[in-house]
Amino acid sequence: MNVFESPLGPMSPSSLSITQRVFEGLSNRADDVALVDGVTGEEWTAGRLIDSVKRLAGGLTAKGLAPGRTVGLMAPNMPEYFVAFHGVVWAGGTVTPINPAYTPAEVEHQLRDAGVDLLIAAPVCLETAKTAAAAAGVAEVVVIGEGEATPLEALMGDPLAEQAAVDLDRHPAALPYSSGTTGLPKGVMLSHRNLATNVDQMLASAELTAGETAVVFLPFFHIYGLNAVLNPYLALGGRLVTMPRFDLEMFLKLNQDHKAQRMWVAPPVALALAKHPLVDAYDLSNVQCIFSAAAPLGEGVAAECAARLNCVVTQGYGMTELAPASHIMSMETARSGAVGRTIPGTQSRIVDPETGADQGVDAEGELWVKGPQVMMGYLNNPEATAETIVEDGWLRTGDLASIDADGYLYIRDRLKELIKYKGFQVAPAELEALLLTHPAVADVAVIGEPDEEAGELPSAFVVLKPGAEAGADELIGHAAKDLATYKQIRRVTFLDAIPKSASGKILRRELRDGLASA
Repeated sequence: MNVFESPLGPMSPSSLSITQRVFEGLSNRADDVALVDGVTGEEWTAGRLIDSVKRLAGGLTAKGLAPGRTVGLMAPNMPEYFVAFHGVVWAGGTVTPINPAYTPAEVEHQLRDAGVDLLIAAPVCLETAKTAAAAAGVAEVVVIGEGEATPLEALMGDPLAEQAAVDLDRHPAALPYSSGTTGLPKGVMLSHRNLATNVDQMLASAELTAGETAVVFLPFFHIYGLNAVLNPYLALGGRLVTMPRFDLEMFLKLNQDHKAQRMWVAPPVALALAKHPLVDAYDLSNVQCIFSAAAPLGEGVAAECAARLNCVVTQGYGMTELAPASHIMSMETARSGAVGRTIPGTQSRIVDPETGADQGVDAEGELWVKGPQVMMGYLNNPEATAETIVEDGWLRTGDLASIDADGYLYIRDRLKELIKYKGFQVAPAELEALLLTHPAVADVAVIGEPDEEAGELPSAFVVLKPGAEAGADELIGHAAKDLATYKQIRRVTFLDAIPKSASGKILRRELRDGLASA
């Protein structure tokens, strides 16, 4: 076995719950501002955050709503997100974060699969949340702020002084949903040990400093925003300014006004920072680093960003199943084209997907990762878990990669068929299943079409039934009614037949090659 060890050495797994770990960075600075609502300007001190979390946990415990149970959380970025998430977790519950852009059908699937007892939603999500909750049989919907539902404030009770008893390895603190290559999104069970240890690993690798400020639009319902930015910053003693959604002008203004030292982005935002004329209207001289993840960032865009903002551009690699980080590049170790080096306490392998043989330096193969951040498994799906976590705890990432002699990871391609649209995962199988419900469609295949701004666009290849008629716009609209915006199909190409192997597997590479030559 050829194992690539972390250049930063080993790291002991955390002995704290994820909320205890974050409280370490809040409890000694009660009067310091830790979170700022970027829209309203409302400031939350560290002391206020701790008190609110403990009071919510106390109220949930008194009502029997949290210990050992799963609570849905559907909201854009706001300080109250932190309170809701950690209040449930402090009470011993599990939080399943839900994308606010989801349709009622998508929310209903997650609520049912996760076994949600209570759904907490922001006012902007309330209508969808109530519709989905009624369909899924969820007993109660709670609103953050004002709306026609039980207010979150009504759940507050006497503070729960200590973390409710949890098994750090076997109790899922978070249950985010990740798209697989087949079927609907799967619940990724992340334990307290997974999350708290990955916070420690992030802080040991990314060179964050106490008191550092960042503006965060990366959604907290996504593991990147939740456990690569929100939890590490507050655990370290940093400050975050929240944005409910990405808006370039607001992002630039908040970075300027709050003198942020670091930007956390995905490649489409890096592209805007490199090329959009609006960037020149703002003073971003305090920015020292742009950190990009969720998809590989091209060398050219990274170089343009670095030159334009006079800063260092770094990258990281991870996935929901890794809580999320396994490879990070620090400002001191930045290398063009690479996505990072293995973080402490983590091991990497490059495995030939055909033979299963380990590969050496600079050779390509599937990236396998092992460490305390590897998920517990997929909820209600032992088959998918067994396919992903194999021999002795190694997680198969599905990404084709190589590692050089200095330990830098380079992502070459994906063995998985997931589409990455602006950093979000889109499962082709989900879109294919929807298109196949159209009465005119005989066969379909969906792939990611390269796009400079979005990374990839979901593009469909459709075979119509003999004598049937349907236009591209009609098919796009047919699928769109049950899909979040980022999942929607952007292009339809009509074919006489979908290319497939002898075993019936769609030959997606042939479809990609056809697009490239068109």
